[in-house]
Amino acid sequence: MSVADYEHYAKRCLDVNAWAYLDGGAADELTLAANRQAYSQLQLEGRVLVDVTGGHTRMELFGQKLAHPMLLAPVAHQGLFHPDGELATVQAAAALETCMVVSTLASHRIEDIAAAALRPLWFQLYMQPDRNHSLALVRRAEAAGYQALVLTVDAPIAGLRNREQRAGFALPEGLRAVNLDGVPTPALALQPGQSAVFDHWMRLAPNWRDVEALRAQTSLPLLIKGITNAHDAGIALELGVDGLVVSNHGGRTLDTMAPSLLCLPAIVQAVQGRVPVLMDGGIRRGSDVFKALALGADAVLLGRSWVYALAAAGALGVSHVLRLLRDELELTMALTGCATLADIGPDRLRR
Repeated sequence: MSVADYEHYAKRCLDVNAWAYLDGGAADELTLAANRQAYSQLQLEGRVLVDVTGGHTRMELFGQKLAHPMLLAPVAHQGLFHPDGELATVQAAAALETCMVVSTLASHRIEDIAAAALRPLWFQLYMQPDRNHSLALVRRAEAAGYQALVLTVDAPIAGLRNREQRAGFALPEGLRAVNLDGVPTPALALQPGQSAVFDHWMRLAPNWRDVEALRAQTSLPLLIKGITNAHDAGIALELGVDGLVVSNHGGRTLDTMAPSLLCLPAIVQAVQGRVPVLMDGGIRRGSDVFKALALGADAVLLGRSWVYALAAAGALGVSHVLRLLRDELELTMALTGCATLADIGPDRLRR
């Protein structure tokens, strides 16, 4: 009946290894919990006797027509959760008329996912230590017909995922990030007194110069994913990005960060409508989607909510969760007097 039900079935379907990867967060998982709890801090303002006949959830984003404002967020290693992995997810995206964002760390080649797609795809890029490898991934995505590029910037180093560490997480035999075949892992070579964090991993991490270079290297719409600070949003706009995704990486990177929903208004205020602002984090109900839109998001990215369903029921499960959330969004809109997404605003919320 709901995402919560699929969460229950997913846990029964997965081993401890896969469940720790899917359901866990960083450190004490406070941000993971806060992402979900943030929605309960906002109440809905009901409106009655409003004629919403002919209402709908349709929208357009970067020239692409979507049936609703819920996109499928990039999720790595989907083969952990179902044998078909991304090939199941892309079927669901087509069935529910939305866009799937394909991860650099997909279990299938980005070309094979594109060949199975009946709807526009976006490609999520993790910048590689050798920037030539990053550019090669971009060129592959362009050649395969991907219609936007999403650069993730909030995980330059792995978070302290204690739940995964306790489970001894490792990818099962036969499962790997196939799109990085041939990309070497940089050797850890430190001098006495040097830090693995500062002198190795962060030395290899992307910076604003890389964003500027990437903007010049592709004509695809470029979105930056992982923005939680208004100042960073301003720098991104100065460099010519086409969209922002407010995200704390699902609470998987730095614990005790503010929930994405509470970071959203400041970003929207800084952007002033110049580019689309999307967000992700903690969405489990259509009313959660409504609250994000009321705070200024143009659309949302869904993560764990549909991955639970992928684990439990493959493509059919992902499709069903999308349908459930769309139905819940429509119900929320109707009972708050909103016939279209344009009617949703902060006046429909109470704090």
